[in-house]
Amino acid sequence: MLTRVLFAVVLLFSLATAASAEDTKVAALGLTDHAVTEEALAKGDALPRPHFNTAAVAYALVKNLTKGDTVDVALAKDGAPLMRNRREVEADGETVLLQAGKTGVPAGGWPEGSYIASVKVTRDGKTIAEQETDPIPFD
Repeated sequence: MLTRVLFAVVLLFSLATAASAEDTKVAALGLTDHAVTEEALAKGDALPRPHFNTAAVAYALVKNLTKGDTVDVALAKDGAPLMRNRREVEADGETVLLQAGKTGVPAGGWPEGSYIASVKVTRDGKTIAEQETDPIPFD
């Protein structure tokens, strides 16, 4: 009898964990020429694209996270990471807006190339969500 109860508890816990991993979602991911807010992303307006002579900020808005999850956001050029930001989630159900980049312009502007924003969410050492933008050339 005890074995059946333990099996049921483990099964329910596994289903709950799988459901919460499925509920975690990347609500917004992109590159823009300024730091963004959740309110600006909620409006749904297109954000300006960065250029060689503007700031460049990669952003990700991730919803329905679980305490202990880790969210990583990166700005990369031609596949090589340039800047990265990481945050560990402190409470269940949390929404995280994380950004990585420069709010100023590098001396001489951004080098030619294709830039991407990427986000990765890990839980208990396993990737549960991963996404990246299409490459964006800075003109």
